[in-house]
Amino acid sequence: MKKPLKIILACICVAAIAVCAVIAIVNLNKNKGAEAVSDTNFEENIDSLDMMQNTWQTAVPQTEIYDMISNHFASPLPEGKTEKKAIVIGYDGCRVDNFTLLKNAEKSGINALLDNGGKAVFSYAGGVNYPAEPTQKTSTAPGWCSMLTGKWADVHKITENGHPKEIEPKTLLLSLVEDGTVDKSAFYVSWKGHFTKKKSTYINEKQYIEDNKINSVFLRAKNDEGTKKNVLSDINSKDCSDFIFLTLEYTDHSGHGSGFSLENPKYVQGFRDADETGAEFIDAIKARENYDKEDWLIVITTDHGGYLKEHGGPTIQERITFIVSNK
Repeated sequence: MKKPLKIILACICVAAIAVCAVIAIVNLNKNKGAEAVSDTNFEENIDSLDMMQNTWQTAVPQTEIYDMISNHFASPLPEGKTEKKAIVIGYDGCRVDNFTLLKNAEKSGINALLDNGGKAVFSYAGGVNYPAEPTQKTSTAPGWCSMLTGKWADVHKITENGHPKEIEPKTLLLSLVEDGTVDKSAFYVSWKGHFTKKKSTYINEKQYIEDNKINSVFLRAKNDEGTKKNVLSDINSKDCSDFIFLTLEYTDHSGHGSGFSLENPKYVQGFRDADETGAEFIDAIKARENYDKEDWLIVITTDHGGYLKEHGGPTIQERITFIVSNK
């Protein structure tokens, strides 16, 4: 073999070794990052939450939110009230152990509800088979879809992200308007997977609403700040939507980026950002000109938790969720 060829082959070998070394270092750093967001105190933290009306072992299904909203609109108006309204404020990927931070919160949507007679309960995601293995992934699409339809994936068929839902079972965003229970509904998000991609969860329902000229707004913003502006614009309008469903991505983004854990300052800040935004929505509702004549149901909840930098699995960190309501 000629000398120049030997030199070229040697260089290739050295380059290959260098690439492998870089990959190994990257993977090592990823693993270190995962270890840095341990969950050794998760059960202890949620056991200490004295504001909860139940235990995490007796958590209620997240599908109960569907019944809460349906029953609210079906029940008689309280004395002095002339109109019913409801809002579901979703903190995507918010673990319930974040509630240990509420005592030190300067501005909190959850505290705003609890300090004024509201209630908080542990709920669960992942399907009816609790606390055994989930029957649907503890992911965004199955979680919100179960709340909006009142069904698990054995009925709505959304077991994971990236699959369009059929029209049936209809979500509350559609059915409440279509059957005349409310005049207008609105869905505010920033995640593309809800209704702006070909395989989005509600792409078929959005098309059905548009084709049938149903008074339901599906609006996606670029980020959570955009979602906040859209929601506040609706709440502050005279013709405010009767039913509003929204999701904020602060906690989910920070969890995927650097870990779902109270040991992760970015995740903690994500929760604070979400909860402060929730408080802004509640303040705006109470500042409405007709607030004293409106009967509002306000719910704060999440679709799933998280473990390390992911979710979708069967751990209690992913399955245990929460429902906080002003009623």
